[in-house]
Amino acid sequence: MFQEQLLQWYHDNKRDLPWRLTSDPYQIWLSEIMLQQTQVKTVINYFKRFIKKYPNVYALANAKEEEVLKLWEGLGYYSRARRLIPCARLVVDNFKGTFPKDYKLLLSLPGIGSYTAGAIASIAYNIKVPAVDGNVMRVYSRLFCIDADLSNNTSKKIFEEKVKATLPEDCRHFNQALMELGALICSPQNPKCFECPIRTACQAYENNLVMSLPVKSKKIKKKKMKVAVCNIIYNDLWMIEKRPNEGLLAGMWGFPTYVYEDDMKETIIEGLKEDYDLKVLNYTVSNESKHIFTHLVWEMSLIRVEVDKQTDVDLPENKWIRKEELENYPLPTAFRKLL
Repeated sequence: MFQEQLLQWYHDNKRDLPWRLTSDPYQIWLSEIMLQQTQVKTVINYFKRFIKKYPNVYALANAKEEEVLKLWEGLGYYSRARRLIPCARLVVDNFKGTFPKDYKLLLSLPGIGSYTAGAIASIAYNIKVPAVDGNVMRVYSRLFCIDADLSNNTSKKIFEEKVKATLPEDCRHFNQALMELGALICSPQNPKCFECPIRTACQAYENNLVMSLPVKSKKIKKKKMKVAVCNIIYNDLWMIEKRPNEGLLAGMWGFPTYVYEDDMKETIIEGLKEDYDLKVLNYTVSNESKHIFTHLVWEMSLIRVEVDKQTDVDLPENKWIRKEELENYPLPTAFRKLL
């Protein structure tokens, strides 16, 4: 019943958008690429100008990248524009200028993911495949009280299966109706539940859970640490050490590191004296870089430290080598970036 109610609402209330005036897969593809990360009101005029200059896939396949990028100027996310011509050329060369109906073949084209493939197949060809984006996941999360975490990449599959199981014969308009409902009524904040055409079927509304769904974990803010990476040198030898078997960069060879807050130089002088019985003769900041771990950011400074002698310690294991010998040891990317 909710499918019929939603379709009726869509036909009565849908926005007048230029890509909805056609079932041409080329225009549907182009609109969906433009709509990624971009608001509908921004896309409308870009879409009209683009279709005027490149009315079909053959015209776009013969376009020059500089011209496409110029026409795209202001839309942002330019990698989307750069994939348009290769995609158009593949459609021309491999599919005789017609976007394939097969969902898997659509996925094989540059810049087309599961949502875009589903949108082209269902809207252009009325093939019963889901087209699940953030709006659709929000609608179905509330409609069926699905508490799958949207921050988890595996959750999308759950929603795709649920949408697939509830697709009516008119999936062309149903998929668009779901997107429209998410955009106009079932919004993330302040949803218009009293205007919702499928409110009576909504489990979240019935159980007063609308604002609790969908579940989306907050991203953990990465902790920032100032790290001095010490390139210790005695004559023409460099000291490297093996990092512990647990923790960051476990088991790899690298340079001694010191976390500091204010006085980096004093931290290094005291650390090298205590850990390696080394006296700092010369101290130079030679480079700076940033390395991002899962929940941590190292704001690194590479410090060239000339010391008074060559010492060996048992823990951590250390070695004195020539610079060119570094290639023989597994050195973390974080250190290689600094070097």
